[in-house]
Amino acid sequence: MAAVRSLLGRAATVVTGAQRLLRACGVGSAEKCFSRGISTDEAPKRPLTAYLRFLVENRPVFKQKNPEMDSRELLKKMAGAWRELPVSQKQVYEEASKTEWQRYGKDVAAYKAQLTPAQAAALKEERSRRQAKRRWRKRKRELTVLGKPKKCRSAFNIFVSEKFKASEGISPTAKLKQLYDTWQKLSSSQKQPYVQLAEDDKIRYENEMKLWEAKMIQLGREDLFRSRKKTPKKKTPKKKTAKKKTAETAKKAEPVKASSREQKVKLKSKKSEE
Repeated sequence: MAAVRSLLGRAATVVTGAQRLLRACGVGSAEKCFSRGISTDEAPKRPLTAYLRFLVENRPVFKQKNPEMDSRELLKKMAGAWRELPVSQKQVYEEASKTEWQRYGKDVAAYKAQLTPAQAAALKEERSRRQAKRRWRKRKRELTVLGKPKKCRSAFNIFVSEKFKASEGISPTAKLKQLYDTWQKLSSSQKQPYVQLAEDDKIRYENEMKLWEAKMIQLGREDLFRSRKKTPKKKTPKKKTAKKKTAETAKKAEPVKASSREQKVKLKSKKSEE
């Protein structure tokens, strides 16, 4: 079930990324897509950059001229057009964006001034969460650029990747559910080929990671290793039981008693001598 949840999370991430890409190109509300400053509906909406403003305004024209292109190809073509755009034409978008950002800064300051302490704290927490997410994405991109090996796949992951296209279901979620039910009904002998492939993939991953880590050591990037060496935990002395404590105290008391008896005997002998 954990594997299914993981795959569902990945599918949701893919869908969300596609939605953001389409919104950036003008499909849906682009303004809403980029209103990342404050989460509430009453908050000022984050303005578009000069480049995104160019995409939104010119997408209908590019789409009309290139109807056979999908959104990804169309975005690449528009990006190339932006790079080749004369400086004088780019400046129009940049000036408009600059004006919008100045207005946005004033609106945000006014909005924050009327927030309650609880709302301000919630806003700060949300901002921290978004910053942490951006840091994670940046680190992930860095690891990709540095060629970190792909993680090994489980037997179920391999089964899903093989059967996903041919599986029944309208949405990715429905397909994954159907595949999970099919996987649960498979016998051990039917699962064995996927288990063997998963074991082979694990060996591949471990070998590639060793080479990659050695390369990172040469580059002085040990901080990128997938795991840290665990420091051995200090063994805490076991608490003595009540029986052991009484036995030890009894042993300690025995020499004390013996010494007191010896003293009494010595005193008696002295008195008798006198």
